Amino acid sequence: MTARGWVLPVAVLLGFVFLYAPIVSLVVFSFNDSRLVTVWGGFSTRWYGELLRDRQILGAAWVSLQVAFASATIATVIGTLAAFVLTRFGSFTGRLLLTGMATAPLVMPEVITGLSLLLLFVSMELTLGWPAGRGLTTVIIAHTTFCAAFVAVIAQSRLRDMDESLEEAARDLGAGPVRVFFDVTLPVIAPALVSGWLLAFTLSLDDLVIASFVSGPGASTLPMVVFSKIRLGVSPDINALATIIIAVVVIAVVIAGLLLRRSARP
Repeated sequence: MTARGWVLPVAVLLGFVFLYAPIVSLVVFSFNDSRLVTVWGGFSTRWYGELLRDRQILGAAWVSLQVAFASATIATVIGTLAAFVLTRFGSFTGRLLLTGMATAPLVMPEVITGLSLLLLFVSMELTLGWPAGRGLTTVIIAHTTFCAAFVAVIAQSRLRDMDESLEEAARDLGAGPVRVFFDVTLPVIAPALVSGWLLAFTLSLDDLVIASFVSGPGASTLPMVVFSKIRLGVSPDINALATIIIAVVVIAVVIAGLLLRRSARP
């Protein structure tokens, strides 16, 4: 084998080692019996039991799932409507403003987004009396704000690639705009909307910075709790939590791959 022939496999191998070696070590040490995460004390599943008895972690996980599901669903609706308006309504007054508002969260630093939303909620509470303090509602609104931008981009790209003659044919047959959207447009762009929802769900579940600004007592998300714990040192139960999340992601990816393979068969 020539030098050029083995360089690529070695580079790929080193790349995979660089990416996945830390994850593999984390999974291995989640079964460590020792309280010290860097010292192997024998195989044990004790930290998984400790994790299941940790009410703070379980409560934060439930809050994160609630926030992620609600914000992803609302963001999908808002992002789809924004994408539809931008791709199907041509030029109109305020188009540039809508485009900027739909894409600004993509490039805005999360610190700026979180701080601006915090100031907005404080001002609204002083003038309108709502929201009364920071909690689950403010976190959902904040996550919806930046997740909708990602959904809008995905839906917009799919709408641009869609064959508009399908919509024109439905209108020629007497279907109104609403029925054309629900009977023709929506089924065609449904895979893109599912992808956008999953991306929004993941972004919300993973967010730490914005949630730290807009959350309050009783609304601490899982990343916030994990971050507060690791500031005092990584504990083995955090390794167990990360391993469970990795297992869920791997299972979801495998199921998605099997479904895609099955749908691709003639």
